[in-house]
Amino acid sequence: MELRQLKLFSEVAKHKSITKAAEAMHLSQPALSKSIMALEEELGMTLIIRTNKTSDLTDAGKVVLDYAQKMNGLLDEMKTTLNDMTNLTRGQINIGLPPFIGSLFFPRVMAKFHHTYPNIELNITEYGGARVVKSVEEGEFELGVAVLPIDEQLFDIYPIVEEEMKLLVYKDHRLAKRKVVDIEELKDEEFIFYHEEFALNQIMRNHCIAAGFEPKILFKSSQWDLMTEMVAANLGITILPHSICNRVFNSEIEVIDLKQKILWRLAVLTKKTRYISKAGRTFIDFILKDPL
Repeated sequence: MELRQLKLFSEVAKHKSITKAAEAMHLSQPALSKSIMALEEELGMTLIIRTNKTSDLTDAGKVVLDYAQKMNGLLDEMKTTLNDMTNLTRGQINIGLPPFIGSLFFPRVMAKFHHTYPNIELNITEYGGARVVKSVEEGEFELGVAVLPIDEQLFDIYPIVEEEMKLLVYKDHRLAKRKVVDIEELKDEEFIFYHEEFALNQIMRNHCIAAGFEPKILFKSSQWDLMTEMVAANLGITILPHSICNRVFNSEIEVIDLKQKILWRLAVLTKKTRYISKAGRTFIDFILKDPL
């Protein structure tokens, strides 16, 4: 078994397609398939269920992926440590980032960082917040950005954003003319929520339960612009961070304060036991000195 085989296998799992993984790795599809088949033959188990459209993992494949990600993470960490020892002027940072956080804040941050440190390469991968946290823990990413709270025993945490959540309703909704609304008043409403893989889903659900009711979730989405358009179509209500509300320019929507102070807090996180590269430390210092 070779580390390269595990790297290729991880790419197939990531893309859920041998064809897409081959394109990403600049390999021919037959060569990639041959490598995966050789790995399966050596282990004596089928790792991938091959169909016309996707390549899903078997239970054995999920186990192999878990160890492959850990080994690939350790290999990347070793390379980073050696690079820092030679005082290289170049660097590379692998960052996990939820899509809506990326679209809100990071284009400006990445542009300013690249201008200041043109020889440091930022490799951004977009995952839901829960997966970002798991991937930082497993070593896939050196840095991640996620919504707090996060286990402080496992991670070093660097807060970067704190803002309040707001209620969004249709312009003719019964609460549309209110300036402040108590969450308890929303118990009979139909909600538009983020998917479960996003931390905001659990945060808002917990607050609803604390107010004495289980939220009636009509739709789930991973895109804030789609969520606001559904509110504008009078399909339900939603609760979103202040930064997102500032981007909603739709006369069909009213943005209302909540009586309960619900904070949306973002942080950069790193695994406590992992070596953080000079490039990574430089990025953390940069983003802390230039608040989002």
